[in-house]
Amino acid sequence: MAKRMLRKDEMKKSIFILGEGNFERIYEGENFDAISGMTDVVCAPMTADEALENGELLKDVEFVFSGWGAPKLSAEFLNMMPKLEAVFYGAGSIRGILTDEFWERDIIITSSYGANAVPVAEYAVSQIILSLKHFWRYAVGIKQKGGYIHRDESAMPGGYGSTVGLVSLGMIGAMVAERLKEYDLNVVAYDPFASQEKADNLGVKLVSLDDVFSMSDVVSLHAPNIPETRKMIKPEHFELMKANSTFINTARGAIVDEEGMLDILEKRADLFALLDVTLPEPPAEDSRIYTLDNVIYTPHIAGSLSGECKRMGEYAVNECRKFLNGEELSWNISKEQAAIMA
Repeated sequence: MAKRMLRKDEMKKSIFILGEGNFERIYEGENFDAISGMTDVVCAPMTADEALENGELLKDVEFVFSGWGAPKLSAEFLNMMPKLEAVFYGAGSIRGILTDEFWERDIIITSSYGANAVPVAEYAVSQIILSLKHFWRYAVGIKQKGGYIHRDESAMPGGYGSTVGLVSLGMIGAMVAERLKEYDLNVVAYDPFASQEKADNLGVKLVSLDDVFSMSDVVSLHAPNIPETRKMIKPEHFELMKANSTFINTARGAIVDEEGMLDILEKRADLFALLDVTLPEPPAEDSRIYTLDNVIYTPHIAGSLSGECKRMGEYAVNECRKFLNGEELSWNISKEQAAIMA
């Protein structure tokens, strides 16, 4: 027997609250159509400030769909939504919006961090392969010289039998390792929380953090930005790096002692660093990141951008559908998980 379509007055009441322009990036189109077909959307999308100014619209809301620019889930905000059952967060990190008051209430929160991990992993793999061919060295060198540069094969690792080191086998690191199975490479990783079974399944050898840097032709950083990882990557790790090797950071700038890193890069022109994230972001105007020839800086482009953002909205849609159907959620975040997430 076909399932009866719910009337609007039978549906859960929902609202979109997120930063200016982010509804269009994440939800507009098919994702919104799906949500409005499952829930009663009570009003047009609002920013966090607008929501706080329109408390009357929130009093019957049961679902919040959000993303970048989400409101802080404070007691003040939560008290305006006494019927709130679930927050579907169509972006990655939820660290900045959670409060003790939120965890004291029986409210579900899901994150689309798995969707946001996909383009980061794709980007990291692309840069790893390019780095093994010294792409950036030659591209930058030829442009600076204004003429041809002969390649030095003796210094180039290449894509066969070289070693790639991953710092963390979390969501993104594991995705990178899985994709690297397609290549004839040796992959090592540092992750004190990864089991031997997980490493074996990913085809990765677990080693110390020092060994990741000393063994690898390319090191790719994927650790979460939590208090325990702040400045975890120190100048001495860069001193350990093999000649002509490359460091890639698509995680967070806070995980690296950046000034110490730049000191070593200034001394060792054979090393290269590809930085998609920094601290602060963007770097200070007088930062050596802009001037060192062996540093490539990109403006945080590895994560979801443009049409990729719709994937995150799709994850939120699917979580809502599962919730309504009484199915187990795929991306529900517990208080314990939130404490160690980026």
